[in-house]
Amino acid sequence: MINEDRVILMTKMASYEKGPGKKNVAIGNYFRGDYIGFQVLKSIISVTVAFMIVAGIYMFYHFETIMQEVYNMDMIETGKDVLRIYLIVVVIYGVLSYLIYSYRYHKARRSLKNYYMNLRKLSQMYED
Repeated sequence: MINEDRVILMTKMASYEKGPGKKNVAIGNYFRGDYIGFQVLKSIISVTVAFMIVAGIYMFYHFETIMQEVYNMDMIETGKDVLRIYLIVVVIYGVLSYLIYSYRYHKARRSLKNYYMNLRKLSQMYED
């Protein structure tokens, strides 16, 4: 005989496995520090590439002005300013990435905990 509670629970679990469960299981396979560190590293690499692209676009847009003032500007001081701006952007982006991925990790772990609790409940239903 079909147990309706078991069918409802299995349907709910199957829906979870097809939707957010795939991503949450992938996140849950990492240790907290490994997942967050890897994601922050990817974010820092991405912001570095984006910063280079924006700096290149800025230089092309202001190419004429830069070429006129190239002999008058202090290259070391300009390099320090660009490096300072880059570090500020990377630190802000890194902290935001850390907070976001930390939240996502905890959310996924909490969701997986509920999923495993439902698995135990389903197992208990089969034993009864």
